[in-house]
Amino acid sequence: MTILQAIILAIIEGITEFLPVSSTGHMIIGSSVMGIASHPFVKVFTVAIQFGAILSVLVLYWRRFLQNFEFYIKLLVAFLPAAFFGLLFKKHIDRLLEDVVVVAFALIAGGILFLFLDGYFARRARQETSVDDISLPKALRIGMFQVVSMIPGVSRSAATIIGGLTQGLSPTTAAEFSFFLAVPTMFAATCKSLWDYIDEEGGSFSGDELLLLAIGNVVAFIVAMIAIRSFIQFLTKNGFKIFGYYRIVVGVIILILWYLGYFDGVQVGNF
Repeated sequence: MTILQAIILAIIEGITEFLPVSSTGHMIIGSSVMGIASHPFVKVFTVAIQFGAILSVLVLYWRRFLQNFEFYIKLLVAFLPAAFFGLLFKKHIDRLLEDVVVVAFALIAGGILFLFLDGYFARRARQETSVDDISLPKALRIGMFQVVSMIPGVSRSAATIIGGLTQGLSPTTAAEFSFFLAVPTMFAATCKSLWDYIDEEGGSFSGDELLLLAIGNVVAFIVAMIAIRSFIQFLTKNGFKIFGYYRIVVGVIILILWYLGYFDGVQVGNF
């Protein structure tokens, strides 16, 4: 992997991680088109640069993370289902992660759902307009939606935002809680990915690999900050339908590339 390739993947990560479009789908397209998707380091790189995206949430919403202890309890309750089922079904999930066709169809199915999302939830009464209004049972139910995102292509953001909407949250509050929930989820995924890579390689990262990881995290951090602010503004004005059309297009592109043989031997990352 070159520095330019690392920057391109980090830009893709920063833009797509918090949008309901599946960062996994975009990563496998980007890395496969560049011809580096089958390299073991690329797989861990695409997960490890999520740390930069995590920092963007902490910087943008630092006041929220300093407010009260109950906020952390809600995040923990929402995080536990993914942690539990992730460990329980790890082998099955790993097999799904190697199937780009699953990613494509999950993107398309989610896109179709998003086309009808605005109209459906517009008819439902919303009361909770702040994360402070989310009860622990509702946090747990949102966390259960995050479990669905273990199917590659579903999108963690999409699953948790929809989960929030089903619990009566406004779109903005649902999106913000999705951002907050990403912090423990992505941090755990990053640590696990780094540990597995070091364990499998029987050593540590090389100097060049550490440089690429540093560059990737810095770029992902900057781009994710811009993406988060832009997403909230766009969502408030336009809703989810455009993301539905976009997901369908990306899913179709993946199927075309798969048919052309671009993904032979590819193993993708998670979330």
